[in-house]
Amino acid sequence: MSRAELAETILARMGIAGVGDGVRDEDGWRPGSGPALTSTCPTSGHELARVGAASRDEYDVAVEGARDRFHEWRMRPAPVRGELVRALARELREHKQALGELVSLEMGKIRSEGLGEVQEMIDVCDFAVGLSRQLHGLTIASERPKHRMMEQWHPLGPIGIVTAFNFPVAVWAWNAAIAAVCGDPCVWKPSPRTPLCSIATQHLADRAMAACDAEGVWSLVCGGADPSRWMAEDPRLPLVSFTGSTAAGREVAAAVARRLGRSLLELGGNNAVIVAEDADLDLATRAIVFGAVGTAGQRCTSTRRVFAHARVHDELLERLRRAYATVKIGDPLAEGVLMGPLAAPSAVAAYLAALRAAQAQGGVLVCGGGVIEREGNFVEPAIVRAPPPDRFPIAREETFAPILYVFRVESVEEAIAAQNAVAHGLSSAIFTDSVRHAERFLSPGGSDCGIANVNLGTSGAEIGGAFGGEKDTGGGRESGSDAWKAYMRRQTATVNWGGELPLAQGVEFL
Repeated sequence: MSRAELAETILARMGIAGVGDGVRDEDGWRPGSGPALTSTCPTSGHELARVGAASRDEYDVAVEGARDRFHEWRMRPAPVRGELVRALARELREHKQALGELVSLEMGKIRSEGLGEVQEMIDVCDFAVGLSRQLHGLTIASERPKHRMMEQWHPLGPIGIVTAFNFPVAVWAWNAAIAAVCGDPCVWKPSPRTPLCSIATQHLADRAMAACDAEGVWSLVCGGADPSRWMAEDPRLPLVSFTGSTAAGREVAAAVARRLGRSLLELGGNNAVIVAEDADLDLATRAIVFGAVGTAGQRCTSTRRVFAHARVHDELLERLRRAYATVKIGDPLAEGVLMGPLAAPSAVAAYLAALRAAQAQGGVLVCGGGVIEREGNFVEPAIVRAPPPDRFPIAREETFAPILYVFRVESVEEAIAAQNAVAHGLSSAIFTDSVRHAERFLSPGGSDCGIANVNLGTSGAEIGGAFGGEKDTGGGRESGSDAWKAYMRRQTATVNWGGELPLAQGVEFL
């Protein structure tokens, strides 16, 4: 069976046909009239399908549909809105296996990670359903007699969602599930590399909407860079949630800011693990290997740098080298495979360029570093023994590939300073049995990242906590905790229930 036939088979198991349709709005599905997008299997390099991209007119229809739906949707009680998300979770549970396999086929992550991505969608739906009964405001003490002051949260409006190829469905769910219970319809522009995953997900969303009389809450426009730019410049979308590269995120942020809109940015990461002199090396090794090799190093939370104390550096490096030798590389849908392909030939070229730069700057290749001679975009995960960070500029760049730089340090203080001396600030970790080291790492002067872990790796965040990072990572927060507030507008309201009109600050006027 060819990869294209396999894609059709997986979609058929979900009851989906007509994958060339790339636009979904309140009038239903239709092929986009813009340039066709080609979905290419990274495992074989062969075409899976072609999908019609949305034209500007088709994009406008989708946004206008979301605006029209907003007027009714915002007035439904939030727990009723939560029933839509509950219905989506039911669809995802029923089709978890098929959608997870489609993610593996089109994106290239292994089956377990593909299934895990769909489970993450289910988890955030469950979280959002509970949240629909907990969109709390505050009661605030007023200085004026017989006055009540309160803070409340209202739906913001239609939301633009732009997602990346490496998590082709989960990041949409982070946004769409929470935005929906907050009262906001969503227009989704997925990565042009993974249109089949987005179309399959939208079909499941359609069924949930039909079951809840909620058509138009979630819509889809496939395309390349143009729809992302349209969203950024569109005053009809008060919030644009963008996941992608830092360079593209800067352009989106600038365009949204020019119209005084809001942007929620989830950009790159150059994540580090610190291994202290008292670390459990078995634990650290397993976490580092998954963080660096999982998804072929194509997560924003992938481990890219390790700062190992001089007392454990050599032993840790040898443990990592041995562990890398056991990593089975191949078809991500095959049993026992731990690393699939890179997303595209351009990613392979970036991997090779980074390794050439690393060796030119004094890095020593410990293992890996080669391109595997077979169909698809397969490489060997690489470990580089690195010189001091100030002489190794390549490590300050994010290369979306399985390359791990290992540094020798003399103290946790030195490691924290080196970890923070990069542009990104997403995820970080320390392995230590010392309470002092752990608390120093978590203190205001410790890790400057949005995620800081002790005795677990940089990758694999749960949905209950707010996800995101600082600096060139963009500052956005999605998923758990109080990230829902990004999708709502805050209103301070005061009620005077007395017969007088006292002014604040004791001002007397009449």
